[in-house]
Amino acid sequence: MTLSFQKLFFVLAFIFGLFAVLVTAKAILIPLSLALLISFILFPVVRRLEVWGLNKLLSAFLTLLVLFIVIGGGITLFSTQIMNLSNQLQDFTGKIMSTLTDLVVYTNNNVNFIDDLKRDELVDNGKRWLEESSGTLIQKTFSGSASFFTDFISTIIFTFLFLIYRKGLTGALIAFADDANKSKILKMLKNIQSVGQKYLSGMFLLIIILGCANSLGLWIIGIDSPFFFGFLAAILSIIPYVGTTIGAIIPVLYAFMASDSLWTPVAVIILFWGIQLIESNFLSPKIVGNSLNVNALAAILSLLIGASVWGIAGMVLFLPFAAILKVICEEFDQLKPVAMLISSDISDDSDKSTTTTKWIDKIKGWFKKS
Repeated sequence: MTLSFQKLFFVLAFIFGLFAVLVTAKAILIPLSLALLISFILFPVVRRLEVWGLNKLLSAFLTLLVLFIVIGGGITLFSTQIMNLSNQLQDFTGKIMSTLTDLVVYTNNNVNFIDDLKRDELVDNGKRWLEESSGTLIQKTFSGSASFFTDFISTIIFTFLFLIYRKGLTGALIAFADDANKSKILKMLKNIQSVGQKYLSGMFLLIIILGCANSLGLWIIGIDSPFFFGFLAAILSIIPYVGTTIGAIIPVLYAFMASDSLWTPVAVIILFWGIQLIESNFLSPKIVGNSLNVNALAAILSLLIGASVWGIAGMVLFLPFAAILKVICEEFDQLKPVAMLISSDISDDSDKSTTTTKWIDKIKGWFKKS
């Protein structure tokens, strides 16, 4: 067995170059990536409209118009809920400041870090700090909103272009291969489209179900704005592992601040724990299924790498990208080991069967002894 340092150098150089491109060009790559995945979902709708007699431009335009109306309606509803919650922000700020101040004073009285620490001075200093930082917060919020709408419009435009130029783009990619491998490239592209479509359509249906379940449960408990908190938690579940926890923490904190009873936040915790249990064991395997076929190690690595490269957008996008990378690697002999590392079938089936056989023999022995 020999190790080629030349090949190792080229592989490492390619990886570093790829990360450099992803970081420096993320302003254009994030909308392009989102548009590519959205076009996977909308492609069957556009094709159905074309079968009914509409041309490409009109089919893509009508499909995106419906999508824009749905997203715009959701943003409008969320904005209304946020405006209603902002009226309670001042009361919550005072309650948080009072709780933190009491905690600091109690700790100082028992440990005595600072002499003559007064509660009123802490409250005044905290309010002064909030007033000074409010301008920076508003500025960051405005710049973040402007960036969001810019990326949103860019994503819509790129999605429209992907839908109307899909045949030309597919033909151009197939043209890179020789005649003997063109059918394999076409099959690979179809598999990529199928993976993205199944995953995203399944996640969309899962968000609807989780949003309705969360909202209904929060409404029964008596939480204000149950629709906002319920669907916010459902949308955050797109982020693997982390999003579900964050989505549950937000309504729990709101229940703690808005309610005088301790049972209300406890009930919210039990609600989200129960829904998460059902989602992980029943809903997600049935709806999303094995469309990704990515093992937990690859999923966590894609989550961490995506967060470091593209932030929240990377945490959402890099998991389906890992599944797409697996599909691509499976078509090339040199890259099949990479596909094996990503696949959820990485475990050895023979070991599983051997272990299962041993346990069955053990159980039979117990019955014979009895």
